[in-house]
Amino acid sequence: MKKINIAAMIVVVVSLLLSGCASMNKTTKGAAVGTAAGGAMGAVIGKAAGNTALGAIIGATVGGATGAIIGREMDKQAAEIEQTVPDAKVERVGEGIVVEFSSAVLFGFDQSDLSADAKVNLDKLVKVLNAYPDTNIEVQGHTDSKGTETYNQALSERRAGSVSAYLLASQIKGERITTKGFGETMPEYDNETEDGRAQNRRVEFLITANEKMIAEAAAKAEK
Repeated sequence: MKKINIAAMIVVVVSLLLSGCASMNKTTKGAAVGTAAGGAMGAVIGKAAGNTALGAIIGATVGGATGAIIGREMDKQAAEIEQTVPDAKVERVGEGIVVEFSSAVLFGFDQSDLSADAKVNLDKLVKVLNAYPDTNIEVQGHTDSKGTETYNQALSERRAGSVSAYLLASQIKGERITTKGFGETMPEYDNETEDGRAQNRRVEFLITANEKMIAEAAAKAEK
């Protein structure tokens, strides 16, 4: 019970930071969350909230002046993705970016092979990702709750794998890419409605600073 209460308190604190600092820009918010929460707490927050993207990005947060510099770079990259890839949902979170594609944009029904339209959209995203090489990219596959858990888990892994393979074929370095499938375990929308299930069938890209970007940001912060 004590562990649950601690996790709940952390979620509340970060929620207050995110919602109560309306006057802050996204960069400043990122630094504030990083300073208050830190990497270990970020993992707890993500698990408690059931949001793997939030947890992974806050878990990678540096915070302070270094985090603010990283945040500014992420602001620019997010704006460029939003402009270049209109079919994607782009969200700035802390010191990272979440890019979400509905599976319908990438795949046919119950398929894991990329459609022709999917490749057009991914080519647009790849152009921006290659312009910002000092980032890590986690590709996550998710499904709705229809079907068995085993089948959905395998489908999410195949879909995330197809996207990752396309990124590799598009000259994005393998060390930048991590691939994960979560099946139906991490819904962000209501699985009780058709619209919610459609939105849960998604692939997310989690973009965070790599070690080189962090080191360069730290050096700038010391000047």
